[in-house]
Amino acid sequence: MDDRLTELGLVDDAEIVLDEAALDLAALDHPDVGLGPYLDELEALTGRLDAMGVADNEPATQADALARVFAEEAGFSGDAETYDDPANADLIRVIDRRCGLPVSLSILYVAAARRLGWTANVLDVPGHVLVLLGGEASPVIVDPFRGGATVEQDRLAALAAAGSPGRVAVRHVAAMPNRAVLVRLLMNQATRAEEAGRGRRALDLYARMTAFAPEVGHAWWERARLELTDGDVPAARRSLTAMLEITREPAARGRVLATLEKLGGG
Repeated sequence: MDDRLTELGLVDDAEIVLDEAALDLAALDHPDVGLGPYLDELEALTGRLDAMGVADNEPATQADALARVFAEEAGFSGDAETYDDPANADLIRVIDRRCGLPVSLSILYVAAARRLGWTANVLDVPGHVLVLLGGEASPVIVDPFRGGATVEQDRLAALAAAGSPGRVAVRHVAAMPNRAVLVRLLMNQATRAEEAGRGRRALDLYARMTAFAPEVGHAWWERARLELTDGDVPAARRSLTAMLEITREPAARGRVLATLEKLGGG
């Protein structure tokens, strides 16, 4: 396993620098690409934000600054035309192409904001990803996929309701831990790889997830499923056993135990 994955798995979640970590993950697929120019560009974008002189307690002004720097000046936008292109979840290619998925663009916004000491988080909305700026007093939500546009309460409720019909929308919106954001990034790639018939590629991506986020049971389950598809029963058994060690939900544990029994591991 690559040293970058090992290091990412060892660092505390709060210490993860999202854009740098996402670049490290992307570099696994671009071994001949140096990250220096990309890191320099991230620094330059942060410098442009800093030069605007926005106070760290003004989320509305921060939102305007982020939209101006990333969307208007640097040209970052959501890729609505080729949304399922794997490049949209590869931060190296996102920076090259100036477009990406909601999660990859949100990583850029949040990481830059945090470098300036602003309170910023990636916000998980069913079926979408947004950016939350500020604390509880006067938070502002923006949508990097739509050029950093401010998301009003009715728009947020509509997004959440569309992703979870029949439920109370605002209860299904939450700030994401850093590792969860990175898992979401790779999950997008893995899903698209399998849809394109690239099962081995998807398996490799799930293996990366379990390396730096071993507490994510779903990644272990998908890894085991693909290992079984690949005919590697011992590997699938190891993945299921690892999942069993971190899963406390009764239904999930029952499913794992039943599968292990079928494989002769129960």
